[in-house]
Amino acid sequence: MAAYIKQLLLIAAVAVLYTKAASQPMSLPNCTSKCGSVTIPYPFGTTKNCSLNNTFLIDCNQTSQVPFLPENKNIRVINISFDGELRVAWPIASDCYTKKGEIVSRTLHDINMTHFHISPTQNKLIGIGCDTSAVFAAVDSEGNGYLAGCVAYCNSRSDVTNNQPCTGIGCCEISIPQPKGRVFTEVEYVSSAILNNNHTAVHKFNPCGYAFLVESGSYSFSRRDLELKKKEFPVVLNWAVGKKTCQQAKMNHSSYACNVNSTCYDAGTGGVGYFCTCFHGYQGNPYLLQDGCQGYEGDGKSTGKGCSKKVSTKQRKEIILIIALSVSLSLVALPIGSFYAYFALKKRKLIKLKEQFFQQNGGLLLQQQIGRHGGSTDAAKIFTLEELKDATNNFNEGKILGQGGQGTVYKGILQDKRIVAIKKSKINDPDQIVPFINEVVILSQINHRNVVKLFGCCLETEVPLLVYEFISNGTVHEHLHDQNQSIKLTWKTRLRIAKETAGVLSYLHSAATTPVIHRDVKSTNILLDHNLTAKVSDFGASRIVPLDHSQINTLVQGTLGYLDPEYLLTSQLTEKSDVYSFGVVLAELLTGKKALSSDRSEVDRNLAAYFGSSMKQGRLLHILDKSIDEGNIDQLKEVAHIAERCLRVKGEDRPTMKEVAMELEGILVIEKHRWGSDNLFSEETENFLKTTQSVKNVEDGIGGSGIINSSDSYSLNQISLSIGGR
Repeated sequence: MAAYIKQLLLIAAVAVLYTKAASQPMSLPNCTSKCGSVTIPYPFGTTKNCSLNNTFLIDCNQTSQVPFLPENKNIRVINISFDGELRVAWPIASDCYTKKGEIVSRTLHDINMTHFHISPTQNKLIGIGCDTSAVFAAVDSEGNGYLAGCVAYCNSRSDVTNNQPCTGIGCCEISIPQPKGRVFTEVEYVSSAILNNNHTAVHKFNPCGYAFLVESGSYSFSRRDLELKKKEFPVVLNWAVGKKTCQQAKMNHSSYACNVNSTCYDAGTGGVGYFCTCFHGYQGNPYLLQDGCQGYEGDGKSTGKGCSKKVSTKQRKEIILIIALSVSLSLVALPIGSFYAYFALKKRKLIKLKEQFFQQNGGLLLQQQIGRHGGSTDAAKIFTLEELKDATNNFNEGKILGQGGQGTVYKGILQDKRIVAIKKSKINDPDQIVPFINEVVILSQINHRNVVKLFGCCLETEVPLLVYEFISNGTVHEHLHDQNQSIKLTWKTRLRIAKETAGVLSYLHSAATTPVIHRDVKSTNILLDHNLTAKVSDFGASRIVPLDHSQINTLVQGTLGYLDPEYLLTSQLTEKSDVYSFGVVLAELLTGKKALSSDRSEVDRNLAAYFGSSMKQGRLLHILDKSIDEGNIDQLKEVAHIAERCLRVKGEDRPTMKEVAMELEGILVIEKHRWGSDNLFSEETENFLKTTQSVKNVEDGIGGSGIINSSDSYSLNQISLSIGGR
């Protein structure tokens, strides 16, 4: 009975606290805190005088009493929280067709954001349909482009079931890329038919395809969604106060937004600004000067303004007595031996956890694979976690070299004094264990001077760690586009880098024991050592091609601006996808321009489209990098022609990497003779050049113009615009 009474008292106390919390003010005096059923807490407000500034001015429709975002007045606000989150109703993208495959309607969304940004960690991209590709494209605040996509398909309505996971049958989903810069400033997503000739084969039960963003866990697929009736879904946005960090804001008391009994936290998504929160034991609106964060006494009455009301002497004595009794009982109940047992148990659990991760990440399989290679020194070494912690000072943030889509890279020094780069992978999928192990073994066996060498890996953590040789001179992207770089790449060096990179890709496609498609060829993945020798890196997205396959089906993955348009439309990854990406790198080396840039006009933001159109107009000299010596214009034209052929939209019209590597090697052979002397070529050199030229002639005869005709889905330029070229 005593216990029951205590429970009733506890419930009553909690009820008092919640009642009081509900009555606390959320807005400034004489300001409304509601728009319809949605609470609008300060710093937000529905009028200028009731909000912190125009950033937080919510547009409350006076007729319908529905709140909308100030910068996107068609996006409805669902709720606002003090921890930097804002939930809104986000519209869907769709494409609908007639029975003959003609487009009836298409809705895509291209949204620019200034103050509120899509959370990349709390939302997903969903695609629905039986002939649908859902594509998400975005640009971050530093101008970097991002792309993600998935494919949904089915042959009949009976193929799909209610509440099934979105794994591709009628419904697919994919995580939103993490921005390398601060936040996304432009987001676009689109749905397009790709499989069954514009829904004609499935039109009876699925005339439309849909793509939409939605808060993780807020959507469950249903068969009836093949004819989706909803027009919007909840999406989480991030918001913050100002453009300063928490510590910077505290230094300026006049503009600091957090008030009594509260503190601030930096925006958690890489964005600028901060948000406020009440101290532990307090609740309310931390942005309000009066009656903001309030605390509570034992009788349930609010003390306000930091609980300034003192606890009575009798209450203090009772508290001290309770504490003393609790300590005494703890000392009796927990003998010293229990501490030793606790730490021993904790250590044992840690060892078991390492063993579990080791097996989960394929450690036994990797040991077997290394054993098959005779345990040679060339095989990958399995490092312990302690070794890599010592090498990186426990993965100190000051050791971070960079962060990308596949993981974080740290600089480390091993016990044998070798300087290494340690990548903490984002792989955490049991289905990826065997491909991951195969990749480790293959890369450890590759002895190519232009591939970053893999020393080994660590499998004792939840996600595998890869240990590479350290390359000291940055990336090709930095040398081409960073104005602060003291080393400027000459044309001779650029041509050599192109030849070395092409040689690596040719080796991976044609000479490796099992063919490998790199899948993320770009200038940021080509490193330069102290001699400016190219080193191809980052095989985290690579795929091993079975010997009896010429292509593999995968979810679309790559970097916006470098992504093969044919791969995007079909999800069929081939060696020609690397050829296209390499063509973009060649265009970068020739023009000195980024693969995707908002500084160029809307039509020319995609370098591949810009380069192709300039070549057709005979404007090569107008787009060359100003730092390139135009003395050997014939050679520049040859390389530009190679790039143009690599960038053809149809994969079958592109050359192979072996052909590209041979042509670039031939150009360099000629240059070496020209730079060295005017002597006649040797018989060996002449034979080599004849072979190269014959390969080129055959390829030119087969290649055609590379232009998609009117019956194809898109032209290159249209694709670049529809998936985020804007």
